[in-house]
Amino acid sequence: MSDVIRNVLVVNAGSSSLKFMLFDMASEQMLAKGQVERIGIGNALFTFSTEGFAEKQSPCEAPDHAAAIRLACDALTDPAKGGCLKSFADIDAVGHRIVHGGEKYSQPVKLDEHALTEIEKLSPLAPLHNPGALQGIRGCEQVLPGVPHVAVFDTAFHQTMPEESYLYALPRELHDKLGVRKYGFHGTSHRFVTERAAEVLGKPLDQVNLVTCHLGNGSSITAVKGGKCFDTSMGMTPLAGVVMGTRSGDVDPAIAFYLMKNGYSAEDVDTLFNKQGGVCALGGSSDMRDICAACEKGDHNAQVALARLVHSYAMYVGGYVALLGHTDAIILTGGIGENSWETRQAFLKVLSGLGVTLDAETNRHVRGVEATISGKDSAIPVIVIPTNEELMIARETFTLLSK
Repeated sequence: MSDVIRNVLVVNAGSSSLKFMLFDMASEQMLAKGQVERIGIGNALFTFSTEGFAEKQSPCEAPDHAAAIRLACDALTDPAKGGCLKSFADIDAVGHRIVHGGEKYSQPVKLDEHALTEIEKLSPLAPLHNPGALQGIRGCEQVLPGVPHVAVFDTAFHQTMPEESYLYALPRELHDKLGVRKYGFHGTSHRFVTERAAEVLGKPLDQVNLVTCHLGNGSSITAVKGGKCFDTSMGMTPLAGVVMGTRSGDVDPAIAFYLMKNGYSAEDVDTLFNKQGGVCALGGSSDMRDICAACEKGDHNAQVALARLVHSYAMYVGGYVALLGHTDAIILTGGIGENSWETRQAFLKVLSGLGVTLDAETNRHVRGVEATISGKDSAIPVIVIPTNEELMIARETFTLLSK
């Protein structure tokens, strides 16, 4: 491996899947991307694409994560598939997305046995994510021995929150002994759009105040004060906050007790809140394209689902604008924020009490591109900024290893 970090492979591993992207950090250009699905399950599928080559999906053998990363590296070095590397040795570093870093990690960390042990200790806080990420790291280490690996944490950006933001009004021993507190998620996305927004606004990062809205099937809203997270909508888990695709968002905690007294198990309640709630429960689909299409046809349930969704967004945005004192811009990103003009239109209408206005014509034509969609007379600019979490992971990996 060269001492110069150039080609960074970004890996996002789950218990049965592995997504990857390769970046040339000299230009920050994405060279290739792909994923392996159904790892260890059977009937695995491999998807791969590069510039100039159409995306192809094919069956593959992927008994474990090492086999999955070998498939990725083989494709990256195969000219017939559009591979852009001569050999595995051209991969200079690997950046791994880790969902939960707890209170320990506020910055990316170079992975060694100590760091892996600490990440494993945090698995109870993210039982669906951290164990799969560890499997991905171990697989990469087998296939790419000697290559530096870096962990980039979804929770890290939110570690700047003050106590009044992250502490729950519960006995402190729950925080001290069990780690019960707000952690927040989507931090890599919030960091990316914060840095880009500072550039767009022409302000130093440490002087920018924003409300960043990562809106998708999972959504979170963050108050950014002086370029750092001051508060965020998700909590100890990704269930808290705004209404989402299948997650309920904030509900009265006593509902869980009430349901359990009426025959629901703890697992039933967990499934109800995480997988059977949200706009899916109210409107019949977790996909906002379906909800918006049904609204156009006059479907009452879909209209209520959209109204409830943007109502929850507005409550957080309004609260955060009040906490920030001065807000330079409201940033929209994520699948819904970048692509659903109907949801953005309904959202900004609810924000009219803050003096926010909409440029309806511009908004209607913005899909996956950077643009200001608020009116010229808007009290707060509203800017759509496409997120790029993978590039952010590559940047943080490159920066850490280049020090």
